[in-house]
Formats: sequence, structure tokens, C-alpha cells
Amino acid sequence: MTDRQALPQFPQSYWIETSKERQSYPKLDRDLDIDVAVIGGGISGVTTAYVLSQQGYKVALIEAGELLGGTTGHTTAKITAQHDLIYDELISQQGKEQAELYYQAAEEAARFIKHTIEEHRISCGYSHQNAYLTADSDDGIEKLKKEWSAYQELGIKGDYLNEVPLNIPCKAALVMHSQAQFHPLEYLRSLIDRIAESGGIICEHTTAVDLTEGEQPVVLTNEGHKITARHVAICTHFPFHDGLGFYFARMHAERSYVLGIQTDERYPGGIYLSAEEPKRSIRVTDHPDDIILIGGQSHKAGQGMCTFNHYEALQDYAEQHFKVKKIVYRWSAQDLVTGDKLPFIGRIKASTPNVYVATGFRKWGMTTGTAAALLIRDLIEGTENRYEELFAPSRGMNAAAWKDLIVENLDVAKHLISGKVSRPKRWAEELENGEGSVVFVHGKKAGAYRDTEGKLHLVDTTCTHLGCEVEWNDGDRSWDCPCHGSRFSIEGEVMEGPAEKPLKKLTL
Repeated sequence: MTDRQALPQFPQSYWIETSKERQSYPKLDRDLDIDVAVIGGGISGVTTAYVLSQQGYKVALIEAGELLGGTTGHTTAKITAQHDLIYDELISQQGKEQAELYYQAAEEAARFIKHTIEEHRISCGYSHQNAYLTADSDDGIEKLKKEWSAYQELGIKGDYLNEVPLNIPCKAALVMHSQAQFHPLEYLRSLIDRIAESGGIICEHTTAVDLTEGEQPVVLTNEGHKITARHVAICTHFPFHDGLGFYFARMHAERSYVLGIQTDERYPGGIYLSAEEPKRSIRVTDHPDDIILIGGQSHKAGQGMCTFNHYEALQDYAEQHFKVKKIVYRWSAQDLVTGDKLPFIGRIKASTPNVYVATGFRKWGMTTGTAAALLIRDLIEGTENRYEELFAPSRGMNAAAWKDLIVENLDVAKHLISGKVSRPKRWAEELENGEGSVVFVHGKKAGAYRDTEGKLHLVDTTCTHLGCEVEWNDGDRSWDCPCHGSRFSIEGEVMEGPAEKPLKKLTL
């Protein structure tokens, strides 16, 4: 058994750690007048900028932090149309035709990735893998049987099995053949190089703070520069411009966790996801030491048990089913989930034909983020795209989605009220080095973190989005909002939206 103290003290993505030396890009230092402004440097933003630059558009790709440093840099990088137990649910709630379209969109996105890798000869560890959904309980088996029926109805190539190649608890499994995996950052950095070669403007550490809609939309940056464009594609994790789409109320944020482990055991191939809770996601990297990535423990952002315990639960699972030599990576990710589990891709609202949004990918951003880029490209070019209605942000919601929306917003109200009436149980002076908590400071509530050198960092715990009270995330050293998933650093700086302004700093 490994020593629990071997867990790294801070999250570190395998992809960021093992990617080649990155090219840095400057801040935007002037006004721009271009064809398309793409805001957001993850897979949907980079791919959107790439496909449009290849069509001859003058493109600007703008990222608030560093390109590929957010959710895209913290994925498990599965390229698959097996998006958990989704197809039986889609058939029952959306109908067979919509479920078929969803599958076809994911398959087309996977083919686009494969074709692009082959066309540009991108070295990114791309390999075909079978994708397995596994079950070890009666309830899970029943769900798999329903999903298998959906596969058959939709003509999805797969099989129902009683075992899988990997030695994990499994009484039944559903396999989707010829899926894939890759190193996402190496793939996307190749696309970024081609954006630059096509004359695209690429800027990091440039935050879009406002947008004026119109025939020529104008994006305003944090340093006062204006980007005037014919089209604007908002591909930020959470849309920085809402456009009265009320996205904060139509999605919720989920956090999940990953460990990277070394083992002497031979990995038999395949990518895996459990049908039961808590979810367990498993795949191996193409690292010379074959790092196995074990993920899971999803929960609504800012809620749930002590976040470090999620890493410990994954460690327990790893040690039960693998001969763990060492835990070499750990990180967490945040994903946005819509009420009907379909992403929002398309015009930000029906009355605004030249501002587009791409968000709500759940945990399947490799395919849905790519599908988003292809759809936005077609909307800009005026080309018919059969997925436009399926993913339209202005689409109507079915009864199940409305129910989820009501439940989510009741949950928001509960946390808003409970956060306001709760009282801290500790004083700032009680915190040890490396510890954070909501505390009393001069008789008032504050968020406090004492760093490893003993310095105390104090912030107002009121989220700058809609006023909920943030909670301390000890696993990731951040302040997380339980209402809409905004996250802040120990200094109060925004790490995840929808909040746009930092927490107020306090002093003793």
C-alpha cells in the first residue's frame, strides 16, 4: 500500500506536465478590426479558430489565462461517442431522431480529429481503443440492458458483455468499438501553430469583460482595448457574456478528480467508465511508464464532503484493484452540465445572428467541443448543419429538464440562505500553515488561508456573482461557490466563472 502522504500537495495535470515546451503569446495591446473574434482557449475555441482560419477568415483567438490551461488541460482525453448512459435517456426524452443526431455529431467530431491528426501528421499519442461501460450491481446491469437496447435501436456498433479485459469488479459491460484517446494538448498546440501560420492573432492573459451586440459586435478587454468583428464566438468555459440567456440558471458545475498511478501490471487496453455511482473512469496514457488515470467522485461544485477525501477515495479504489507503485499525479476538473445534458452550441439567442456560444459539454469536451467548432463554422458560413436545432441554446426544454432546472435553483436558494445564516466555528488565529477555513476576524465572517510560510490571506466570502457564500476547497486550495460553481484563488482572483469580479480582500 502506498503512503497517503505520497499524494502531491497540489493538483498537476498529466497533460500539462508531459506536453512539450509551450509557445507563449502576448497580451492584446491594441484595438482590432477582424472577421471573427474567438474568446476562449480550450478545445472548442482553438478548434473554432483553426477551422475558420483555414477557410480564410481573419481570426483573433483571445484567452484570459494561458491557452489550454483550463478544463482542456485537466481532461481524461477520451475521444468517444459513449457519453455515459445517455442514449436510452435521449430516446425517451428527446426521441429517436434527436438521439441519432447526437451520436452522429460525436462520431463526426471523432472522425474530424482523426483526419486532422493524419493530415498534419500530429504526434499526439492517438490510438484506437474500445470504450466500456461497466456494471457490478443489479441496478447497474438493468441500466446497461436499457442502454444496450438503445444501441440496437440506433444502430450503434457495440456488444453486451459479461466481462472486460481489465481486472475490475464487473458483472456486465457495454462496449462501443473503435473509439480513441490522445494527448489533447499536443493535438491542439499543432492547431494553434496553424492558426498563427494562417495570419491569426493569438493573445493570452487578455480577458474579455464586455460585449456590445450589433451588426459589428465589439468585445471590450480588461485593459480597455476593443475588438470589432463581424462575428464573435464565445467559447469560454462559462460564457462571459450572457446575452439574456440566463446560462448561470440553466447549467450547474460539477467537479471531479483524477489520480495518475504507476504500476508494474500490464494494462490490457480499453477506456472504462462505471455505470454506477460513484463513477470510476479508467484509461492508460502512452507514457513510457504507462500512467493509469483513475477518475471519478463527481459532485456539484462547492458542495459535498471535504474535497481531499475524494482523492483518498480514488486512492482506496486504486489500491484495491491495481498494484500501485506510486501516485505521480492528481488533479481536479470542473464541467458544466445543462438540464437536458445536451450542450449549448449556436447563436447566443435567436435574435442575435452573429454572436455564438459553446458550453455545457459535461465531461465529453473532446467530441462535443469539436462538434461545436464545426457547427459554429457552418453558421458563420451560412452552411446548413443538421445539428443546429439539436444544440441550439434557445431550444425548448422537456419536462425532465424543467424539473431538473427547478431542483437546481431550489438548491441554489437553499445554499444562499444557509450561507448567510451560518456562523464560523473558528478564529483566524487558530489556522495552521497550509490550512484554510471560514473564520471570525474581529467578530465578522471572513475566508482565511494561512500559507506554508505563515502568511494569512483574507477575503470576503460573498461571491461576486449573485451573493452566495463561498466555501473552502482544501483539495485544490480555492474558494468555491456552492450556488453556480464560481471559484476563486486564495487571493480572491476569479479562477472559474460565472463570477467576473474577484472577492474583496480583507486585512486584520
